[in-house]
Amino acid sequence: MEDLAASMRKMLVSRRVVVGGLLLTAAGGGATPAWAGSALGEATEIRGDVRLRQAKKDKPLAVGGQLFENDRVHTNAESFATLNLGTDTRVLLGAETELLVDSFIAGQGGTLELGTGRMVFDRPEGLPKVDVAVRTAFGMIGVRGTKFFCGPSRAAFAVFVEHGSVSVARGGVTKIVAAGQGVEFHHRGDVPSEPANWGEARIKEAYASVGLTR
Repeated sequence: MEDLAASMRKMLVSRRVVVGGLLLTAAGGGATPAWAGSALGEATEIRGDVRLRQAKKDKPLAVGGQLFENDRVHTNAESFATLNLGTDTRVLLGAETELLVDSFIAGQGGTLELGTGRMVFDRPEGLPKVDVAVRTAFGMIGVRGTKFFCGPSRAAFAVFVEHGSVSVARGGVTKIVAAGQGVEFHHRGDVPSEPANWGEARIKEAYASVGLTR
């Protein structure tokens, strides 16, 4: 099986390309330069070496560092980052992960792109729903106010939902993943598997990979 990280890098050649025929319905994404607009969020926790690609410049990302549209965050080996988007959404990044903050509007949603690695999207239960799309090399994840993991897990690219639900689409097939369930992709070009319940051990492994204790 081709290395999952290599597969993701090959397929995410450009953030403006619809990967594998996926229909992209992104919120926001205007032409205003990232550094000229309002901040979309900030880094609230940094462990290790985390870099920020902003306005065509690469620099270290520190706690309190602001994030703007089209910013790209990269964590190196044994490094983790927690990003706050808007006032009530957290994104936790594991080691060797690259995330593009395409667009995000507090209370409305936006679009993120997971280039490599793994992440947890965390929005508390009981809040008004927002529309968020997460592009990955293995499929499009449609979010409606929830908490979920996505990234490599036990030799597969997987999506696991803690609470709420997400839609995972690839190759004309869409699966609705409910709380406690996950789907997998074992090879590039696969459609998502049937949703299945995850055991506690696998959930803990997935969360630990982004520095999160369940």
